[in-house]
Amino acid sequence: MATAQRLSALAVVLGADPRIEEGDLSLALAAAELIDLTEVQAVLLDGDRLLPAAPMGTGSPMLIEAASELVRDFPYETVGSWLWRRGSGLAGRYRVAVADARHVHRHAAEAVRDWNDPVFAHLAAAAGMRPAPPDDTPANLDHEQIAILGELHQAVTQLAAERQRRSIERGSFQSILRGF
Repeated sequence: MATAQRLSALAVVLGADPRIEEGDLSLALAAAELIDLTEVQAVLLDGDRLLPAAPMGTGSPMLIEAASELVRDFPYETVGSWLWRRGSGLAGRYRVAVADARHVHRHAAEAVRDWNDPVFAHLAAAAGMRPAPPDDTPANLDHEQIAILGELHQAVTQLAAERQRRSIERGSFQSILRGF
């Protein structure tokens, strides 16, 4: 089963856990898809650029869709651009796909079994489902995984900064309104 499906199923089972932000989960799902695509060599990393490679013949419908959305023209797309573009609204789409599959708890059980897998642990941490794994996990990851997870971490950090900025602006606006 695709990594993103397991991650999404776990998020559905965890439900309304306040640590799980929709945007963070969407970015983590996009990263999970990208990791799976690199594993089946549907995409190759050239620095931070995604080079489409072999077409996806089989796999989950969402992963096949992800492969079909790869930018196929030079200069290709960066990992960061992919995460933001593909991740837009992805958590909601996976929630529907996982619910339609009617095997949510089985998928979640598989995800819990993968809880200590270094890739899954980093993805789940980025989505807010668990604390970050120890710093020694990069030794257990390949170059592509490290690059994708690094970009994911940067994207989640940027999103958190944007949330904080908006919160401060709302607070300032409320203070101004109370002052009048």
